Amino acid sequence: MTNVTVEENVMVASADGYELGVDVSRPAGSGGKAPGLLFLPGGGWVSANHEPLKERYGIPLAERGYVCVTAPYRVMEQAIWPAAIQDVKAILRWMRTNSASLGIDPERIAVAGKSAGGHLAMLTAATNGRVEYEGPGITSADLSRVSAAVGVAAATDVGVYWRREPLVPYTANDPSDAALNAANPMELVHADWPPVQLLHGTSDDRVDHRMSMRLFDLLEEAGVPADMRLFAGQDHMFDQIPEFSQAIVESVALFLERYVAAPVAEAVAADN
Repeated sequence: MTNVTVEENVMVASADGYELGVDVSRPAGSGGKAPGLLFLPGGGWVSANHEPLKERYGIPLAERGYVCVTAPYRVMEQAIWPAAIQDVKAILRWMRTNSASLGIDPERIAVAGKSAGGHLAMLTAATNGRVEYEGPGITSADLSRVSAAVGVAAATDVGVYWRREPLVPYTANDPSDAALNAANPMELVHADWPPVQLLHGTSDDRVDHRMSMRLFDLLEEAGVPADMRLFAGQDHMFDQIPEFSQAIVESVALFLERYVAAPVAEAVAADN
């Protein structure tokens, strides 16, 4: 770990007061406003163990100049949908509200996630500015907006999963088309999405890589800047292999440099 400080189990309150313990990895002594990134774990909406993300993504991305918050969210045994997306929005609001103490530029915050966390990252992108996803008592969506979104083996089409018996209770026993579509990034693609990056292994037997390919096609049709990188022969857990996690970090850092860090730098240069 080089020039990175890590603060673990920082408590963040969700929209209804549930406390989430997040880990914050940041460049040590940066003294400025760094881009911020919220990274969410997978777990099939029944678990959300964010601890491995700190070493896999948080610290490496902090070494590249990003303040990376790795965080859990409420899963099925803790709360029914839409608690998870409300938690994500709450953490983003916390990052922006506390941007000065965290060393984050409040105008440069992105979201990323693996698997079910990738679903939440994509849904966050799809619902930028939509207050109905914020949670009880929240009257503005301005503080939860993101500048970009990344999905690693993202489970973006929830209609494939949430009608299966183990997950039906997660939807409050309402697996209707309307309920699923409101939670389904694949059904919510529009031109106002922020830039998106999708990374997926082609031998993923849990989340078919063609799901990312379909979302990529929809985003391109809508005119949304989108990157996609496929890893031939790799399964759902490929990002646990150091060589591949390093490749993902490099790809994510390059993507964020293009769409989150660079636009501000270019604007400053243009003014000088």
